[in-house]
Amino acid sequence: MQIEGLSINLATIREQCGFAEAVDVCLKHGITAIAPWRDQVAAIGLDEAVRIVRANGLKLTGLCRGGFFPAADAAGRHKAFDDNRRAIDEAAALGADCLVLVVGGLPGGSRDIDRARRMVEEGIAAVLPHARAADVPLAIEPLHPMYAADRACVNTLGQALDICEAVGPGVGVAIDVYHVWWDPDLANQIARAGRMKAILAHHICDWLVPTRDMLTDRGMMGDGVIDLKGIRGQIEAADFFGAQEVEIFSAENWWKRPAEEVIATCVERFRSCC
Repeated sequence: MQIEGLSINLATIREQCGFAEAVDVCLKHGITAIAPWRDQVAAIGLDEAVRIVRANGLKLTGLCRGGFFPAADAAGRHKAFDDNRRAIDEAAALGADCLVLVVGGLPGGSRDIDRARRMVEEGIAAVLPHARAADVPLAIEPLHPMYAADRACVNTLGQALDICEAVGPGVGVAIDVYHVWWDPDLANQIARAGRMKAILAHHICDWLVPTRDMLTDRGMMGDGVIDLKGIRGQIEAADFFGAQEVEIFSAENWWKRPAEEVIATCVERFRSCC
């Protein structure tokens, strides 16, 4: 029985499965929407990944990831542009709904976060013509402020939407509850994103208390403190009804369990908690 409205980001079972095996597990549980990572695609080869996607009628709610635009010099920035253009081409080949952008943090040796954010905007503007030509929307994913230095200097939905407005059509946002649930202005910014028609993806997991590792201790839905149903209600009120994409990094828990168990739990929690 096919499950509507649920997508699995393949990071959720990356330690247990390669691309093909992950697809098989998802299909066994009635899930026909996925979001792979570029390294998972590269491991099996883009052509084979495309074949698997087409043969199984899969929907890709996103491809992870592009971004990491800030760099200490022009050569580094242009290297990032080239890599993002390749990522756009991969997303186009796979038929992904969007390319998710983790925009990057401070260049080495820098303390200028404002300049890093300008480099992000400049970088997105530089690759946007390629994305438009390939018909691949770019989804800026704001990350929790704890990642501002090393992974993403865009940390609120409002900041991401400001960039969308600055660079123009072809750019939207991926709203990952893990990163934005704490924001006191979240409801207003989700409504703003709806008016802009900018919501491209909705990622779900949960925030554990305590969180033991800031990167690899995300919780299964229902095990933490995020108001998943409340945020989903705001997102649907903003006219986005796309799949909820489970993305869990869990080095000491879910990555150690059998993939079948993990995906079965995702289905159960999606139905009961989301």
